[in-house]
Amino acid sequence: MLETSFGLLFFLKQTKNANDDLRFIYLKITVDGKSVELSTKRKCEQPRWNSHSGRATGTKEATRELNQYLDTLERMVYNAKRTLVDANKQVSAQAIKDVMNGKTEKEKMILEVFKHHNDQMKALEGIDYAAGTIGRYDISMQHTRDFIKWMYKTDDKAIKELDYEFISQYAFWLKTVRKCNHNSTMKYLANFKKVVLICVKNRWLPADPFANFKLTKKEVEKIALTELELKRVIERKFETERLDLVRDIFVFSCYTGLAYADVKNLKRSDIKDGVDGKEWIFINRQKTNSASHLPLLAQAKRILSKYREHSRCADSGYALPVLTNQKMNSYLKEIADSCKINAELTFHIARHTFATTVTLNNGVSMEAVSKMLGHSSIRQTQHYAKMQNYKVSQDMLLLEDTLTAKSYKDN
Repeated sequence: MLETSFGLLFFLKQTKNANDDLRFIYLKITVDGKSVELSTKRKCEQPRWNSHSGRATGTKEATRELNQYLDTLERMVYNAKRTLVDANKQVSAQAIKDVMNGKTEKEKMILEVFKHHNDQMKALEGIDYAAGTIGRYDISMQHTRDFIKWMYKTDDKAIKELDYEFISQYAFWLKTVRKCNHNSTMKYLANFKKVVLICVKNRWLPADPFANFKLTKKEVEKIALTELELKRVIERKFETERLDLVRDIFVFSCYTGLAYADVKNLKRSDIKDGVDGKEWIFINRQKTNSASHLPLLAQAKRILSKYREHSRCADSGYALPVLTNQKMNSYLKEIADSCKINAELTFHIARHTFATTVTLNNGVSMEAVSKMLGHSSIRQTQHYAKMQNYKVSQDMLLLEDTLTAKSYKDN
């Protein structure tokens, strides 16, 4: 930021001994009405000092050397001011003095600022940020560290060196070396951009290196089980207890819309009577910390009752004996093969199935589904829960009946 007023003045400072004509010369720098003083460590006799020009008078060699020294100090002031401007830093009298005294601000580093950002997030865990969000930023910082080592062969890099090439090469590294898909790459870059904008706002970086970089995600079709596929999963008889358990927990999520982490952390104490006097689930989603309130459907109640006395639930207070996410998804592949489901079955598909097959396709309003999923806006639900072809078929059959009735009436 440029200053609006600037002044520079050399003057003699009164000594304790007022009768002594030999005075110290001081330099006064004023920026926007605020001043600082610096000692030149030189002296001049008061009668030989020209207060208007701020220089000593006379033709002696000692006088010429003194004035040349003061000219050098003046140039140093202007050079210090130029240094601040070039670095896009605030120009102030104190800042100029600090530059002249060699007290330059420590250079800001990318990972240093990233870590400070993440540490502040951790301090606000459960207040402003969910644990899952904090974890994603930790992963993003690790990716940034690995990229800097790969690209620049160093442990960190100065913030002022961030530019468009850094961002584009980071995207390239995420997709090729780290093997991230396009949308995951965009998510990691979006996390990094948040940290970069902190640097821009603090004027540690003169411009946003993301300015000409498009963080656009590709539309991904969200897979959900059809009504017939869900029925096959529910009715399938498994020979092993582990597949039976995983199937039940997956189906529970299909009828509640809860994500893996929320099912794993669900406790019996989270199930209470709702406004209608029936059993509801009252939780805050781990991913977003947003409230999710939903009534229990019969299928979900049946599964909760089945595992009430399970060894992993009886004493712990947890509602279901959930395995690790890795094991759940591994066993779900076996279930998909057994039920002749072509899609790659993962636990998250259960949430999609609840949003479409179980609720929207059966006439539940978008607003109600959004509230049960714990979304912050209807827009999230619209993107998340696209209608399946089954619903389109139903609507078109109704249209066909309407058109047939009109044709019959006209005839």
